[in-house]
This record gives sequence, structure tokens and C-alpha cells, in this order.
Amino acid sequence: MEKKKVYHDLFVDFDDTLYDTHGNAVIALGETFEAFGLGRFFSDPQLFYDTYWEANIDLWSRYSKGEITRDYLIVERFRRPLSVGLGLEVTEQLCLEMSDRFLDFCSSKPGTVEGAHRLMDYLRQQGYRMHMTSNGFHEVQYKKLAACGLRDYFDTIVLSEDAGANKPSQAFFDYAFAQTGAKPETTLMIGDNMATDIQGAMAAGIDTLLFNRWQYDIKSGNPQAPTYLVSSLLDIKQIL
Repeated sequence: MEKKKVYHDLFVDFDDTLYDTHGNAVIALGETFEAFGLGRFFSDPQLFYDTYWEANIDLWSRYSKGEITRDYLIVERFRRPLSVGLGLEVTEQLCLEMSDRFLDFCSSKPGTVEGAHRLMDYLRQQGYRMHMTSNGFHEVQYKKLAACGLRDYFDTIVLSEDAGANKPSQAFFDYAFAQTGAKPETTLMIGDNMATDIQGAMAAGIDTLLFNRWQYDIKSGNPQAPTYLVSSLLDIKQIL
């Protein structure tokens, strides 16, 4: 892959682009299941896990679009899987307690996506200004950054809760430009999510690089296709 353009600023998604959010959450969800003794109510724990992930995907998609609040997401993503248990009284208080414990477990995990530290070392050596752009919750993201050792790579941390708007909205990217001083024409967005990272950045006039971790079917010539496409983080070194 040839270098296509000179960039000065990189907007970099964090969850599941650099930080292995899914992998760490799988471990944390199992720890939460055990901590609350949920085996008493589920003959098959997989039912709880499957229902959780189905709810989580739906709720984060709706949250990114501004359709639901953070508070609703926190409660509902545990209310749904708990509701399929037998003999369990599901209250808002239980959901909140479970969410707090789950987020504590999650945010303490150091796991990163393969190649994350080597890529960030390389990009720092190349002199790019790097800005984390995330819809993740404020207090959780800073704990994750500390746990995985990636905080010092970023010049700026841009979070949706501070912006008052989520990716992929124009308001989020307007806030990111204001906070970082980056210019759209020399900024590249790097992320793993087609909707929040890639399509949002394209609408804001930014070139995009999709880390195709989830194997999106990207058609050649599609006007919605990202500027660059890689299947591993270290492939980015061939572009930047």
C-alpha cells in the first residue's frame, strides 16, 4: 500500500480498535456472573451471556444515535439478560449494582488488540498528533487507559460525554476539532466501527481508515467505503 496523503492529526477510536473491549468484557462478564451467584438462576450460563451481548449491541447502537440515555443503557443491558433467569427478582438497584461491578472488572483489564502498542509507538515516532475519540463513559475510559498503558500516546482525549454528543454526529466531530486544533483536510480517522467511526468521520469531511476487525463486506467503488482498509493494526504502518 502506498502513502496516499500527508496527515498531521489522527483521530483514533479506542474501544475494540486499540483496547480489546470485547475480549476484556467477556472475562469481566464471567466474573460478574460468579460474583452475583447467578448460577442459582441459570441452568445454562450461556443464555445469560448471549442475551447480554444481544442487548449490549442494540443499546450501544441506539446510544450512539442519541436515541437513549447513558442511564437507560446501564440498567437495560443487565435487565434484559437477568429477566431470562428463573426465580430472580430483577430490580433497577440490582442492575445498577451489577453494572458497577462489571465496569470495575472491565476497566481493570489490560488487554489490547494485537499490535496496538507497537502501532502507537510507530505513530508517535512518525510525529503524528494523536487524539482518542470515544463514546465510552468518562470515568471508565480513563481507568482503561491506565490499565492498558496507552494514555501517554494521546495528545487529547475526546469523549462524547464531554462533547455533549456521540459519534457519529457532526456535533461530536465539531467538538473534536475545537479541542484538538486539527484541520479536516489533514486529519485521518482510524476506527473499527463503520457507523460511528467511518461514516461519521466521512460526513465530517475527514479521510477514514477502517480496521476491519469485524469483517464488514466493503464493496469496491462504494461511495461509503473508507479511504483505507486494513485487516490488522500493523498494516497501518504501510499507510502512515
